[in-house]
Amino acid sequence: VGSAGDNCFSLLTTNPEILIAVDANKIQLHLIGLKKASIEALTYEENLDFLGFRSSEHRIDFYKRVRHLLDEETGYYWDKNFHLIEKGIIHQGKFEQYFQLFCNKILPWAHSKETTKMLLSIKSAKQQKQFYHQQWNTWRWRLLFKIFFGKYIMGKYGRSPEFLKEVEINVGPHIFKKAEMQLQSISVQDNFILHYNLLGNFDDRLPHYLQPENFKIIKLNIHKLQIRQGLAENIDNQFGKFDYMNLSNIFEYMDNETFENSAEKLIRLCSNRGKIAYWNLMVPRLISNTFPDKMNFLNELSLKLSAKDKGFFYNQFIIEQKK
Repeated sequence: VGSAGDNCFSLLTTNPEILIAVDANKIQLHLIGLKKASIEALTYEENLDFLGFRSSEHRIDFYKRVRHLLDEETGYYWDKNFHLIEKGIIHQGKFEQYFQLFCNKILPWAHSKETTKMLLSIKSAKQQKQFYHQQWNTWRWRLLFKIFFGKYIMGKYGRSPEFLKEVEINVGPHIFKKAEMQLQSISVQDNFILHYNLLGNFDDRLPHYLQPENFKIIKLNIHKLQIRQGLAENIDNQFGKFDYMNLSNIFEYMDNETFENSAEKLIRLCSNRGKIAYWNLMVPRLISNTFPDKMNFLNELSLKLSAKDKGFFYNQFIIEQKK
């Protein structure tokens, strides 16, 4: 599943034969196309400047160098929306704007930027836990967090309300508990997602695909990435069976009937012993519960990877294998 493309680019470090990024949202695919062209045409340092990881006054020049690599529709879209590139494309998504609002307008009512930096600074496990409980976990922090990350505010500013239709739990307290586990752990210190959520930038805590050693491999394999619009389960059969699928958290947004129909089609697209990976956020979904004769839930591996997941807000990262 394409989404913003970051996971797709990361998967290129595995040297796949071919990698298909599929998404129903055309704008997401235009974003992936732009990032793909950027990786192909620009140097590592230029990518950091062009995409918005660092400030830059040269994005017009960079865009001119990648424009010829875009397909007609993608090029037309970015020509009309170049103002988004000028402001740093990685900051312009709805969810990114939601977190920008949080760190710039909401968080200052609970903690100063200096206190936030102290929370994220290098310290021992004992010191991290003490800092969280003694200085960070104030009544203002708890109140503001639970309101801002509640179902209503998230549906209005962060996610489409349609994406939350299947959610039945109390959203704010649920996400607070997930955040609390991460914030009092030393793993918060190198968590690029939390760093962005709390400070509004990445600094030197870069996503996997933009770490220098990974970028080199991705640039070599960028030609293996193909982009397709549509639903993952409806991808055409010209590619044969897939050995691996990364489905993001698409099942979160489906009712049970749609989930079962989609899962069945995806199983047919999966090769024997192939693996399917996806996230559960607030709506529990497990393909192997619905199709126990076709899929195995790799519980131990899923727990191990969930513990390492930088996306602390997810309930679980799930790996299942076709029998």
